[in-house]
Amino acid sequence: MNVFSKVFGTHSQREVKRIMPLVEKTESLRSEMQKLSDEELKDKTREYKKRLEEGATLDSLLPEAFATVREAAKRVLGMEHYRVQIIGGIILHQGRIAEMRTGEGKTLVSTLPAYLNALEGKGVHVVTVNDYLAKRDAEWMGKVHEFLGLTVGVVLNDMKPEERRAAYNCDITYVTNNELGFDYLRDNMVIYKEQLVQRDLHYCIIDEVDSVLIDEARTPLIISGQSGKSTKLYEVCNILAQQLERGEASHEMTKMAAIMGEEVIETGDFVVNEKDKIVNLTEQGVKKVEKFFNIENLADPENLEIQHNTILALRAHNLMHKDQDYVVKDDEILIVDEFTGRIMPGRRYSDGLHQAIEAKEHVKVKRESKTLATVTFQNFFNKYDKKGGMTGTALTEEKEFRDIYGMDVVEIPTNRPVQRKDLDDAVYMTKKEKFNAVVRAVVEAHEKKQPVLVGTITIETSELLSRMLKREGIPHNVLNAKFHELEAEIVAQAGQAGAVTIATNMAGRGTDIKLDDVAREAGGLKIIGTERHESRRIDNQLRGRSGRQGDPGESRFYISLEDDLMRLFGSERLMKVFTSLGVAENEQIEHKMLSSAIEKAQEKIEFNNFGIRK
Repeated sequence: MNVFSKVFGTHSQREVKRIMPLVEKTESLRSEMQKLSDEELKDKTREYKKRLEEGATLDSLLPEAFATVREAAKRVLGMEHYRVQIIGGIILHQGRIAEMRTGEGKTLVSTLPAYLNALEGKGVHVVTVNDYLAKRDAEWMGKVHEFLGLTVGVVLNDMKPEERRAAYNCDITYVTNNELGFDYLRDNMVIYKEQLVQRDLHYCIIDEVDSVLIDEARTPLIISGQSGKSTKLYEVCNILAQQLERGEASHEMTKMAAIMGEEVIETGDFVVNEKDKIVNLTEQGVKKVEKFFNIENLADPENLEIQHNTILALRAHNLMHKDQDYVVKDDEILIVDEFTGRIMPGRRYSDGLHQAIEAKEHVKVKRESKTLATVTFQNFFNKYDKKGGMTGTALTEEKEFRDIYGMDVVEIPTNRPVQRKDLDDAVYMTKKEKFNAVVRAVVEAHEKKQPVLVGTITIETSELLSRMLKREGIPHNVLNAKFHELEAEIVAQAGQAGAVTIATNMAGRGTDIKLDDVAREAGGLKIIGTERHESRRIDNQLRGRSGRQGDPGESRFYISLEDDLMRLFGSERLMKVFTSLGVAENEQIEHKMLSSAIEKAQEKIEFNNFGIRK
């Protein structure tokens, strides 16, 4: 913390201080609202709408409107907003991002600005990351709005256009970012005005805003039609790819190396650059492709398609991994979202990569499609007149929110102090040693009835750990993209005494893990991360599953120098540290220096990714 922050407080502390008078005003109306009958409380909505028509502003109505929702929530749900939740509600109404810790009741916070902004009658969209949460929140929080006389709708994947239109015409609509984006695209393709399902994009509150506006910022939503091209070439190139031999390059071909006339010596038929996710044919490989297709020169314009499809097949075999990047289900290739671990139905890789993977996995290769309409989430959400967002982790990306979306991030204080202990990373030489250590830690916690949540980045790792725990006779639940139907049920039980849950990133979102008394006594939920994610934010989300509402808990990441992040970004330096310390097999080292070296590697990648999204 710099000197300025020490003297004047951080940006967030100054902003929270600035809105305290509004919070005090809202609090002061509490007893007045308590005296009202249900009918009188409901009548407040009509009164506020009338005052808006007469020239009042939303800002002037805020304390009364918030106090009304607070009282309604107490009567309908038996839940009353804390002061910190009122602060969060004000930040959201101002079109900013409220960073609130997991378990601080973000869902309840959204009712405040949603009600206030819905009074204008132009529609409010509450955006969630999946259908399950949209439906749950519409039914749960929707009761408060309906009690106050507002209409509430929900848009789900399998709805017909007329059902969607009815939902968007409600005062408040709960919807996922995907449905919202695709409905916008379809609306842009209609011929008659009557066919539109959405109204103007007025105000939205985005839950898990970092996931939607940063992780998926550049994800294009595409509506496509069939093209007439044959799929035969994909199957032929798939056969070829398996005959080519992977080689190595003596070093990376940088611009500087080219200027200095350095020669890159390559072996094999192709080389793979995992850092940049690129595959290149070597001279020897080019000759083999030419011979296979009986062509003279692969670089000729008429052979571009062969070249493109050969590279795609090599990418499919060397850079795209089953049960990590995608799963095969019902003779289809389904993409797994690397940030949430959830399956993304209906999404396909572009430029023919999806077809190359279909050929690799021997499922039916679907024809390529023509793009009819497309938009990215970044461009789509910037079309709203005003947007607010909530998340447990946004400060690491504060600059990006400000630069690209013009949104400020304000950290909201927790209602009770955080009791969770975040331990230094435990680092091992090899993956094998690391996984053995993870299993030992799980067994130890299980013996004292402490619940454990083991976070993995890939489905493959979750299944490997599951097999290892079975051998130890430890009962456990596995939560990954293959079993996501059971998600809420499994996550809800993860805080029971002695529960062991292995989960890919998907468990990080939307469902609270509540501890029972025995689990609380045993030290609360123990979080074990099995490797660091490229993004610090995703790691922080995993940590944030523990220690909600002042509960005890602890977290630790287990890392090996063979992990992707370490292998590609920075393990050489650490390898030297290990060797110089003479670390024996199965011995872990933990040190502040190591943890900060790992965070530096993550910062490097985050900066790269920000550059790409800009």
